Amino acid sequence: MTEINHSYLERSAYIYIRQSKPEQVQHNVESQRRQYGLPERARQLGFHDVHLIDEDLGRSATGHVDRDGFEALLAAVCQGRVGAVFVVDASRLARNGHEWHRLLEFCGIVDTLIVDHDGVYDPKHPNDRLLLGLKGMMSEMETAMFRQRSQEAIRGMARRGEYYTRIPEGYVLRGAGRLEKDPDEQVRRAIELVFSKFRELGSARQVSLWFRQEEIPLPRRRSPLADPVDFVPATAWRITRLLKDPAYAGVYAFGRTRRRVVLKEGRKRQVKERQWRPDQWQVLLQDHHEGYITWPEYLTNQERLEQNRSALGEAVLGAARPGKGLLAGLVRCCRCGRKMRVRYSGRRSRDSLVVYYYCVAAEHETVGKQLCCIFGGVTVEQAVVEAVLDALAPARMEAMLEAAAQLATRRTEKQRQVEMELERARYEADRCARQYGQVEPENRLVARTLEARWNEAMERVHVLEQQCAQLSEGQELVSAEEQGPLRRLALELPRLWHHPAAPFDLKKRILRTVLKEIVVYVEESRLRVLIHWQGGQHSELLLRKRRTGQHRWTTSVETADLIRQLARRMSDKQIAAQLNRLGIETAKGHTWTRIRVGNFRTIHEIPNYSPGEREARGELTLEEAATQLGVSYSTVQRMIHRRQLPGQQVCPGGPWTIRAEDVEAFRNQKSENRSRKNRPSSPHRNQQTLEFPECT
Repeated sequence: MTEINHSYLERSAYIYIRQSKPEQVQHNVESQRRQYGLPERARQLGFHDVHLIDEDLGRSATGHVDRDGFEALLAAVCQGRVGAVFVVDASRLARNGHEWHRLLEFCGIVDTLIVDHDGVYDPKHPNDRLLLGLKGMMSEMETAMFRQRSQEAIRGMARRGEYYTRIPEGYVLRGAGRLEKDPDEQVRRAIELVFSKFRELGSARQVSLWFRQEEIPLPRRRSPLADPVDFVPATAWRITRLLKDPAYAGVYAFGRTRRRVVLKEGRKRQVKERQWRPDQWQVLLQDHHEGYITWPEYLTNQERLEQNRSALGEAVLGAARPGKGLLAGLVRCCRCGRKMRVRYSGRRSRDSLVVYYYCVAAEHETVGKQLCCIFGGVTVEQAVVEAVLDALAPARMEAMLEAAAQLATRRTEKQRQVEMELERARYEADRCARQYGQVEPENRLVARTLEARWNEAMERVHVLEQQCAQLSEGQELVSAEEQGPLRRLALELPRLWHHPAAPFDLKKRILRTVLKEIVVYVEESRLRVLIHWQGGQHSELLLRKRRTGQHRWTTSVETADLIRQLARRMSDKQIAAQLNRLGIETAKGHTWTRIRVGNFRTIHEIPNYSPGEREARGELTLEEAATQLGVSYSTVQRMIHRRQLPGQQVCPGGPWTIRAEDVEAFRNQKSENRSRKNRPSSPHRNQQTLEFPECT
């Protein structure tokens, strides 16, 4: 016991209060009463200035979490303001060697005492320092032993499939640790609907949006191990948790997370890492209870969810979205091998029918931004779709089913041979085990030889078991019930594919089912498309590369010539009205407007009509010609139809154009004919006029 003299009492006393878990804060109230009673003891020992630190209630002292209260205590000790630190037990201060010895070091330097229920300790004295060190080591060892015992007990229960940290929604826990489906039909129907919609939509977010749209709630367990459930609105997080939980596949899984200690900012931290692959789990018991889906479907769902994680970048395909780029996520750059992005033209990009695939891997190589590779997607998409539909044709489907049956037959034969070999290997291993069990333990010369034989036999058994398991997993024979729908799908797939109402996300999922990736080589005059199929086969397509301006929305040559001629006679608004009267549509099937005519002229470099241009060329309209001739509009039309007056019409129903010199010539000819009619019929002077009497 160290004496507390006047030098310590002049400084402050700090009371450190801590409990490891929130449950202890709620239920272990007696420990709190003892700790909150320490200020009274400090005053009894003579301290007048007492500070209470209780910010660390509910926080562990193993060093894996931040403790603001402990850091504040260290700061006060280093400033020399602390005369003594009061705790109920020394283990309250720290349960790891780093923080414990750091506190002892600082207390020894500034001469600060540590007081607990056993006595008063001075860290600068060797005996007290040794005793405090032993207390800290025992506290740390005690924590490690408790943790080891509890974890071994948990692993033992998990190996029997009896340990649960939470009961999944849709199940109830019965006697002997058995999981049974919830008797509530609404709960079961909601869980089944989640997996059904995921098969249809292929995206957890789309499933959650559908549940929100239809206002269908999802069950939520009020506490991890409580039976009552309530219903809450669906969210993407809840949908994803249901899809990732192996319990819905009838599987008991334990050890799906792993804790790893890392150093961060000079402190050790525990990082929780999720093990995604089933072979990394500590315990996996299939057919443990009745499932909502099968185990192969669960694995397929996990693969689809992994591919939907666009944050992984080049390693995944991305989710099949409603965009019109059918090959999104499948196309790889021919230069760098990265996944190519999709670009849509137009203001409403997602609704545009023009798709481009481009790679920006080279944009950071130089100062100026540039593209690594780019090409139009219409030609490539059409060629790939035709190749996929041809591969799914009825003839090829029959060949595929026959090949699958033959392959399954060969696998069955091979599996039977491996099973018989495994049976023989197990017999040899049992025989070696019996021989090893009969030898005397003291006879190590014979025992070592028999033990080596036994180990070799067990290794042989393990290798054959793995081969047999691989053959069982790879055997996927198409049943007779599945062959009928496959044949009907092969007949109706082309018609359904080209139907206007066919969703693009469904088309993308079909393509991703049969295609692994597509590499497009952009050459000078052609596109070389290398298709990698899921079965490991490859095929190559050679496509003609379209030049600039050659696309499916090209306006016909006749319409372009007509606009070029009309542009020399009228404005854009008049041209649009004339084209609409003729029933001529744009390349996309729209009617003409002033803006569309102007855009067409700009693209084809057709100059705009300027006022006075027609007059400068000496061309007149029907109205202008009628004014100069002094006749009506219809009279000029009759003159043109009778070929008395030359006229030019760009298109049927279009405006007539009459040259000014033709109008002048016609007018002069008309005046000459009028003067010739007033002259005598003969120039001879003796010519007389014959007069006829009027009849009465």
